[in-house]
Amino acid sequence: MSHQQASKVPAVTLGFWVIKILATTLGETGGDTVTMTMKLGYLVGSAIFLSALVLLVFLQISTKRFHPFLYWSTIIASTTAGTTMADFADRSLGVGYAGGSIILLICVLAVLGLWYRTQGSVSVDSVSSPKVEVFYWATITFSQTLGTALGDWTADDTGLGYDGAALVFGGALAGVAAAYFWTKASRVLLFWAAFILTRPLGATVGDFLDKPVNQGGLALSRPIASAVIAIMVVACVMLIPQRTGSHPRSTAESRRN
Repeated sequence: MSHQQASKVPAVTLGFWVIKILATTLGETGGDTVTMTMKLGYLVGSAIFLSALVLLVFLQISTKRFHPFLYWSTIIASTTAGTTMADFADRSLGVGYAGGSIILLICVLAVLGLWYRTQGSVSVDSVSSPKVEVFYWATITFSQTLGTALGDWTADDTGLGYDGAALVFGGALAGVAAAYFWTKASRVLLFWAAFILTRPLGATVGDFLDKPVNQGGLALSRPIASAVIAIMVVACVMLIPQRTGSHPRSTAESRRN
């Protein structure tokens, strides 16, 4: 008899990616609002958003079923914490964008490797147990932080600027989408590639919106931009159907039930 157990994350649809890109853009403008506009600094900003992330992950793991607003709030917290932590490491600690990107990529790969070794899969369809959720949110947090460093490196160190970097990451995402539709490449690999790439895309778009004109941005108000994007995220979560995936229970679990 086939047993199915609901996942606690949303199914990966076009709507999922729309909300994810908006959330990552909000993470950039929101993080910069606290650290730069409010002048609290990267360390204090990281402490604030990392505390919020820990609380929301705890609530996400504690709940028994999928809650759209809780899930996306946790995603936003991870991307905002990723913004401030990457900026703190890259700028305050002097690691640099390239160094930070390399370190964080190693962290992402290490978590995914440990996840695969202990669970036999890194598919998001299996995110329903506390242990798997810890791996899931650890991977997400590292990938969000990586995306910030990678976006800044591409925009600043290569001279492409924020708009040029956004086009690069948008093109890379289009390539992943093409691989999804027209090749037999691993869907799990393509998911994580797309998930990571949406973060630097959101980071560069966010910077393009709020950075000064002489730095290649539009100089929009960070608080206002953040508020507008937040409203768009809420509207999308309410209007776009939020359904969960499912996965077969293990044989041992099926026998217990």
